[in-house]
Amino acid sequence: MSDTVSGAVDTPVTDAAKSGGSDAARIAEVKAWLASQFEAAGKEVPDFEYTPLSVGHLYNLATVSQAKTQAANIIAADFRQKASEYRSQAARIKEILENMGLAQESLTSNVVSSAHVLANVANLLNIRDTELSSFLVAMGDISLRKTAVEEKRAKVEKESKILLDYTRKAIARLTYLKSIHKQLEDDVAPCQKQMEDWKTSLAVMGSKERQYLQQYNNYKALLNRVGYTPEISHGVLVEMAEYRKELEKKTKPILDTLRSYQDLPPDKALAALAIEDKKRQYAAAEKYLEEVLHSALATND
Repeated sequence: MSDTVSGAVDTPVTDAAKSGGSDAARIAEVKAWLASQFEAAGKEVPDFEYTPLSVGHLYNLATVSQAKTQAANIIAADFRQKASEYRSQAARIKEILENMGLAQESLTSNVVSSAHVLANVANLLNIRDTELSSFLVAMGDISLRKTAVEEKRAKVEKESKILLDYTRKAIARLTYLKSIHKQLEDDVAPCQKQMEDWKTSLAVMGSKERQYLQQYNNYKALLNRVGYTPEISHGVLVEMAEYRKELEKKTKPILDTLRSYQDLPPDKALAALAIEDKKRQYAAAEKYLEEVLHSALATND
């Protein structure tokens, strides 16, 4: 049991020691890298605190820098080797040309300028030799590229025309919208006045509506008080009015007769005297009428 505990306690100590050693190695490597970089620039390394975060960041930078430096050294060595090979090949070709009597010093200026032009054209066409077939292949490639460029140019011109047409239509639409916008701005003031009038009218109509609703409720309550029912329709009222007129026609002669008797005195004897008086007045009126008629007839004869 004690061995197990002691082993469990010793393990963290060993890991801590390893971690401390690793951090120390990183710090040493970072310091060496910083010293080499600042020494190459002719400056001294500034003082700063080596925290775990800064050490980790600088260690990553140092690792990347060393890897890129190593790759650059490899590429530079390869370029130096190729340059040495090119120099040796140039010396060999120069020797061959001198043996053939074609050294640059023995050539005329026209030949030298033509050779320079040929070399420049070869470099421009990205070919490695001056064979006629290479030039023809390169020219064919340029012709194909030229055709592709012309096709792209024609396509771009077509698209440009379409875009120009769209632009003109958009400008026309924008002009139309501007005119509509100006017209709407000019119509704002009259419309606002009309809206104010409508608001006033709506307020009046709202007041009238409330008034009519109140009157409707009052009339409804009145009809309920007088016993109005939905069966009392306009047609029923018209029929009742016609029936009333017929009753008035039938009762009018009776009422007239009764009104004529209203002038008679309540006593029977007085009534008889009044009747006799009326008869005499009637007879006198008839006699007077006969006399008037006779006199009128005599005058006509």
